[in-house]
Amino acid sequence: MPQTKRHKVFISYHHDQDQKYKERFAKMMKGDIVDKSVKDGDIDDRNLPLDEVRRRIRDNFIPDATVTIVLIGRCTWKRKHVDWEIGSSLSDTENNPRCGLLGILLPNHPNFGARTFNRRLIPPRLADNRTRNDSYALIYDWESQATNIRKWIHRAFQRRDGTPPDNSREQFSRNRRGNCSKGWQN
Repeated sequence: MPQTKRHKVFISYHHDQDQKYKERFAKMMKGDIVDKSVKDGDIDDRNLPLDEVRRRIRDNFIPDATVTIVLIGRCTWKRKHVDWEIGSSLSDTENNPRCGLLGILLPNHPNFGARTFNRRLIPPRLADNRTRNDSYALIYDWESQATNIRKWIHRAFQRRDGTPPDNSREQFSRNRRGNCSKGWQN
């Protein structure tokens, strides 16, 4: 089987809770992807306006990515940066073409290994794009086979010019509150 294209991938995740999975993922996929992710300390957002943080994510990390992968842990749905990163990835502008979108349920997620998932336990903007048979985004369970993940990434890349994404949800202005096992509310 021929090798799939090596994609530039932006990895979005809950930095405090899921860092170890991000590191395992990057190590497992080394050589298969170009990691375009924000690393701890890349953006100090404590004294920056929200629009500036969003601009830096969009213009400095996502502009040449072809696929965004959301590593979905048990509280990822609450994170403002994850929401902004997905939103920026779905925008199709002159300087930032739209990315393919892929979610991976981590082993710490309550729906990992289940046949279906509770859409309230994944980031809302990702859920908005996983609602139809021809959905823009696809969601899989974490696995250790780089071969399968390469296929998922390439499939997300190919889908980015098909069904238009839904990026109509208002962006989070702060992290959401709530029980990680109950999820977000409309």
